[in-house]
Amino acid sequence: MTIREAQEAWEEKYLNPYASLSKNTLGRDIPEPLCDIRPEYQRDRDRILHCKAFRRLKHKTQVFLAPEGDHYRTRLTHTLEVSQIARTIARALRMNENLTEAIALGHDLGHTPFGHSGERILDELCPDGFSHYRQSVRVVEILEKDGKGLNLTKEVRDGILNHRTSGRPSTLEGCIVRLSDKIAYINHDIDDAIRGRIFREQDIPKSYTDLLGHSVRERLNTMIHDIIENSMDMPEIRMSPGMQEAMQGLRAWLFENMYLNEVPKAEERKAQQLIASLYQYYLEHAERMPEEYRLMMEEKGEKKERVVCDYIAGMSDSYAIYKFEKLFVPEAWKV
Repeated sequence: MTIREAQEAWEEKYLNPYASLSKNTLGRDIPEPLCDIRPEYQRDRDRILHCKAFRRLKHKTQVFLAPEGDHYRTRLTHTLEVSQIARTIARALRMNENLTEAIALGHDLGHTPFGHSGERILDELCPDGFSHYRQSVRVVEILEKDGKGLNLTKEVRDGILNHRTSGRPSTLEGCIVRLSDKIAYINHDIDDAIRGRIFREQDIPKSYTDLLGHSVRERLNTMIHDIIENSMDMPEIRMSPGMQEAMQGLRAWLFENMYLNEVPKAEERKAQQLIASLYQYYLEHAERMPEEYRLMMEEKGEKKERVVCDYIAGMSDSYAIYKFEKLFVPEAWKV
């Protein structure tokens, strides 16, 4: 018996009856020999962790554009926090931790530079539209490894695609990530807002804090416990109705008081104009994109508009600013 087979046997014996077993995966689009050490979902987790798109998340905005300070979240730290919350829930419920972590680590790979403001402007510009969850799937299926993709299992790709609020993941592990994403960004965005002096803890309505908690730590603990208690030995992942209502109310309050606040959004219009300028430039000068993107149009017949979106969406904040300066800001005369 190989190490992988021993781990698969352990899953079958000890995991929740509703968990996704590695040996029962629907598989990959391109069949591959099995690993003698790692089950399939662990291989997916490793592929995501080692891919270039994952590394670029460290220089992509979460909420604050170009914040001054080392302790504000980036898209990478958000992703790691989602993964930690999701694994805590998965372990408590005896679900498949490898599948849960793979989905969590991959869920935001398609995010644009400058956070959701970048996503909105690309959605306006691209004729076929743009959404980060679809782009995340496109990253792992097509864009990574010079157009070969990561060839992930169907369950991981489904979880990535359906992590959004309106998504319906096909696995309970995907459902865990979907809720963990919201728990993470609500609480950690509050933490960043307080650090940025946008509001104070005591400004949050008591109708939410009295139930959820009066600090980030208390709220995380309350929400995670609620999910575990209400999902134990159940064929679904859920929160209690009161907790769900309070979380949605707090999220709505955040949109009004933080996400639409002029302090973190002060530079958003500039960022969107930057992305719009890059998009128009590369539509007119597609030959200036890296070879891997040109080949997607020439050999795979991909639409130019879609490939330009791929290129820009993959940029970090700093690289997008660098390309804009190189293309549109005059340099000092050198002798």
